[in-house]
Amino acid sequence: MKLIRDGQKVDAAGLVATIGFFDGVHRGHRFLIDQLKEVAGRYKLPSAVITFSQHPRKVLHADYQPELLNSLPEKIDLLASMNIDYCIVLDFTLQLANLSAQQFLSEVLSADYHVKALVVGYDHRFGHNREDGFEQYVSYGEACGMDVIKAASLEADEIPVSSSLIRRCLKQGKVEDAALLLSYPYSLKGHVVSGYQMGRKLGFPTANITVDEPQKLIPAIGVYAVYVFLNGQKYKGMLYIGSRPTLHNGTNVSIEVYILDFSGSIYQEAISVLFIRRIRDDIHFDTLNELQEQLKRDEKTVREML
Repeated sequence: MKLIRDGQKVDAAGLVATIGFFDGVHRGHRFLIDQLKEVAGRYKLPSAVITFSQHPRKVLHADYQPELLNSLPEKIDLLASMNIDYCIVLDFTLQLANLSAQQFLSEVLSADYHVKALVVGYDHRFGHNREDGFEQYVSYGEACGMDVIKAASLEADEIPVSSSLIRRCLKQGKVEDAALLLSYPYSLKGHVVSGYQMGRKLGFPTANITVDEPQKLIPAIGVYAVYVFLNGQKYKGMLYIGSRPTLHNGTNVSIEVYILDFSGSIYQEAISVLFIRRIRDDIHFDTLNELQEQLKRDEKTVREML
């Protein structure tokens, strides 16, 4: 896959493209991209996914918090795994937002990127007023020599697969359901930072994690069975998201993982965790001994689960 950044030229005379933010690159997106590749094969042209470097609503509304499923590098890696020919990453700006759908098709997709056929998601709308629909897109495409094709949608249990549905699952701690909709386990990537060292005193030394992408969605508070990737190695892990009520930590939410069968100093190291299952809520214990006994039970559960 060739990555084209905003302002770079495409070296193809024509493309078959689809466009969207593609947060999560989930099963619904993959179903659309499979249709894109099928159409590209019919046209005998390269396939291209056109996406944006930042969430459009964040540009339009500065106080909007996107709760991303992927960072941009993660999204690009996932798109590359789909075996498309091009990924074109545009900077979403106010100038771009003010273009009508007709201007966007003719001045950007056709003139700048030589799109000859555009595969449109079943519910996709673009243009500054977002009032135009598929019939108008077809008409605008005809005017600039572009075929506009409507894609079918993918549904799970008669519900369209969407990034919003996946976010809802993650906020409820249903990471297994999110993984089914994504087609891969949800993950967080970050770096290990110093913590309060309380886990070490309890016999469960944890790595405190700061997430690299500040806008990425953090799953529901609780304890999770996870896989941990550290320095090229894979480990089983017990991850905690919460405010440590037993330690009277206030409202500050921390993310920390106990890496099973591991020891060593890993401060400032890059780390990633894959969520497999949520095993319990965050609980307030009256004593540290009660917390320690629960952590022993949690470790047993995680070992059996993983």
